[in-house]
Amino acid sequence: MQKQRTFSIIKPDATKRNLVGAICKRLEDSGLRIIAQKRIKMTKEQAESFYAIHSNRPFFRELCDFMISEPVVVQILEGTDAVIKNREVMGATNPAEADKGTIRKDYALSLGENSIHGSDSIENAKIEIEFFFSKDEIVG
Repeated sequence: MQKQRTFSIIKPDATKRNLVGAICKRLEDSGLRIIAQKRIKMTKEQAESFYAIHSNRPFFRELCDFMISEPVVVQILEGTDAVIKNREVMGATNPAEADKGTIRKDYALSLGENSIHGSDSIENAKIEIEFFFSKDEIVG
């Protein structure tokens, strides 16, 4: 068990429905600490760059359009085994397969509008954090 940082995005479907506070409470109640956070309107260029790994997938354009449709909340979470803990609290990508009491089970509208993104590894967390945050924005 080690203290780690991970990255999270509260997605447009959740910000549109005013669920930011409820989702942050779930994250904090699980033992994760929000050490940096900001609400942004992602640009098309940011979305395409952030999700470039999926650029050859059929859902890429729809994903990018969704991510720029409303504001999102990007955040850095810190805690013991933060990557794993965050993924447990989020639940499975497909809300129909997510465990009861997870963010996606309780708040997601669909597979595409699943309310939250979280890094899948320590390495990707570092890359994703650096994509959205400068060092002076990490104040926690």
